[in-house]
Amino acid sequence: MDAIKTSDLFDLSHTRASQLLGACEYPWQALDGIGEAVLSVGASLDAARYDHPSEGVWIAKSARVAPTAFIAAPCVIGEETEVRPGAYLRGNVLVGDGAVVGNSTELKNCILFDGVQVPHYNYVGDSILGYKAHMGAGAITSNVKGDKTPVVVRGEARYETGRKKFGAMLGDGAEIGCNSVLNPGSVIGRGAQVYPLTSVRGVVPAHSIVKGARGVFPKEERE
Repeated sequence: MDAIKTSDLFDLSHTRASQLLGACEYPWQALDGIGEAVLSVGASLDAARYDHPSEGVWIAKSARVAPTAFIAAPCVIGEETEVRPGAYLRGNVLVGDGAVVGNSTELKNCILFDGVQVPHYNYVGDSILGYKAHMGAGAITSNVKGDKTPVVVRGEARYETGRKKFGAMLGDGAEIGCNSVLNPGSVIGRGAQVYPLTSVRGVVPAHSIVKGARGVFPKEERE
């Protein structure tokens, strides 16, 4: 069966959203609760280590945030994280420790685990990115279907999510190549890799590699 449950994709010790995610069999079930979780996390943070520049926003004092970044509430930015010029954090955003949010990257209703990198021109909406997941320059999560119908996760089985907005779930260590598109309802397994310029739909098994139009292969079969 498809390994797409929360426990299949993520080590919850690497996120402050562990309580929210731990209560969800499938990770997309957490998407409606991100905003409340961010506020709860923020209220519990140590004021000696976090600034609270505006209502609903908490930024670690060790984080490096460019003055031209836009940060809307609710939002938490973790320790030693870098938010580069022109980043647009639209709210309902939880960014872990040691992460990179790049120039002109847009985040909306998403959880970034510790060590996540979205460093160049990325869009991440209604999505969860696991520990040390990385999206290459220009890679995006597409979170709404063209016909606006509810998103279905397609693997060995069909999983009706009931959601009209659902981008992608990236397991720990997933690697997404430059200018790739993760279509609504994509689930990328732990340690999986997607080649650049690839349009992904459905479930990518853990520790596999998507070689564009050539298909999905175990990593040991890479050329």
